Amino acid sequence: MARPLADEDEEKPLDPEVEKVRKKLVRFVAINLGLLFLALMVVIAALVYKARNAPPTSPPLGADIQAPSGEPMTGDIVLPVGAKVVSQSLSGNRVSIDAELADGSRAIFVYDIAERRIVGRFSIRNK
Repeated sequence: MARPLADEDEEKPLDPEVEKVRKKLVRFVAINLGLLFLALMVVIAALVYKARNAPPTSPPLGADIQAPSGEPMTGDIVLPVGAKVVSQSLSGNRVSIDAELADGSRAIFVYDIAERRIVGRFSIRNK
């Protein structure tokens, strides 16, 4: 009686047609896993390349502006005729100027000290 149990535990050889299908399936899975691994490596390499060649994300600070030693910086900020400065704010190398215009409306001008030009104008309106 011990002999029939041993026969059941042993694997029987597969039919030749089933063995061919199994081999094709194993080859298919191996090729697809290899392609998936290769694609993953390409994506990782692209991310590393982009991270290493990316420009610095921090904006330039006001201390980066080159001023002659011992002399204050000078320049003109040209606002529209009749505009009155209500307030101003400095952040890094940019100055935000809140101005009341001649027609009574208000606008915010953003002036870049390093570039010596107005880089933005924002009108203030009620909705």
